This record gives sequence, structure tokens and C-alpha cells, in this order.
Amino acid sequence: MIDNFRAFIEELANTEVTPNVYNQYSYDFKESYIRRDNLLIYLQQMGKIKPKIILVGEAVGYRGSRLTGVPFTSEHLLMNNVNGLDLFGKEKGYRLVSENDKLLKEATSTIIWSTLVKYDLIMLAWNAFPFHPYKEGNEESNRTPIKKELQIGEKALIKIIEMFNINKVVAMGNKAEESLNKLGISCIKVRHPAQGGKNEFEKGIKAIKEVMNEYFRI
Repeated sequence: MIDNFRAFIEELANTEVTPNVYNQYSYDFKESYIRRDNLLIYLQQMGKIKPKIILVGEAVGYRGSRLTGVPFTSEHLLMNNVNGLDLFGKEKGYRLVSENDKLLKEATSTIIWSTLVKYDLIMLAWNAFPFHPYKEGNEESNRTPIKKELQIGEKALIKIIEMFNINKVVAMGNKAEESLNKLGISCIKVRHPAQGGKNEFEKGIKAIKEVMNEYFRI
């Protein structure tokens, strides 16, 4: 399986992106090898867990996976984990591109993993567009991926669903749902936790847990 993971990461690293997009795995940036290594560790960790649900977000954020290489993480989360989650942490081998006195946090990442822990759900995390789209002239910004960018992300999205033999797909937000619908992939939609969506996101995750409990009770 590790060979499949390595090949998958190589494809990401060699993906040509649109203007105003940062490919955090690209060989064009010397430090990207750390992010590629981090993603490999993450995929191997998930390979052991064997999740059957994937949580698909919109795109990579500048305070998140752009820096770490791992979906829905910040520097702080990658190094310190979330209470109750045995997935991240430097003891797993994760590293940062640069050692800073103060590790950056990203609220969305923390909300996502804390909520999944709360409801005892581990989902494979991925983005419909697995790179960082930013506003022209400002790499420390986020923007919504355009149609062409979502198309670029389709191959990786299909591949990761197949690699992990996923049987339930959760779309986090409108763009993720749009990509999945276009691919003909059935999904459940939950509210994105950003911009005041935390409570609605948690309600959505709770509902998924309840459905799963009913399913396994049958």
C-alpha cells in the first residue's frame, strides 16, 4: 500500500496548477519534501485505521495544509494533536518546514478534529482542491477555488476514495458538494465550520453518528 501512497503523492507534486495557487508538494520548493513526508505519514496512519468515511473540504488554507502538507491541520495541531486523537504529534514523525517559537493555529482544523473525537468518528480528511488558492498578490489569503481548479482536484479525489475503499462520503460545504455531485459520487452535506458554522457543523456530524449507530444496530 505504501507504494500506492508514494505514487499518489508524486502525482500531487507534479500537478500543474493555475495562477495564484500554491502546490505545497511541488519539487519547485526545496522545503516541500517535508510536506510530502508528512502526507505519507498521514496516509499510512489512516491506512492502519481503515476509515470508511471521507470528509471532503473545499481547498487548502494558508495557515493549514499549505504549511503542513496534511489536510485539516495547522502547525500546532500537527505537532501537538487533539486530546483523544491518536493521529498527529511529533512522536509520529511529523515535522514542520520551519521551527517557530509560536506555532500557528487554525480554528477550522481544531473544530473539525475535536468534533470528530467528541462523536468518536475518525474520517479520512481531504479537499476537493488539494492545493492552496490565494488572492492575487497575497499568498497569506484564501479564496474559493474556480471551476477549472476543482476539475484539477477531481483525479486525486477519486483516487483517494478508491485507495481507502471509502463507502460513505461527507461534503463539507458547497464547493465540496459541487465537486462530488459532478463526479456522480453520492454524499451527505454538512455545514463548513468556518464563518460561524461551528454549531451547524457539529449538528451535521452528530446526525451522521446517529445514522451510523442505527446502521450497525440492524
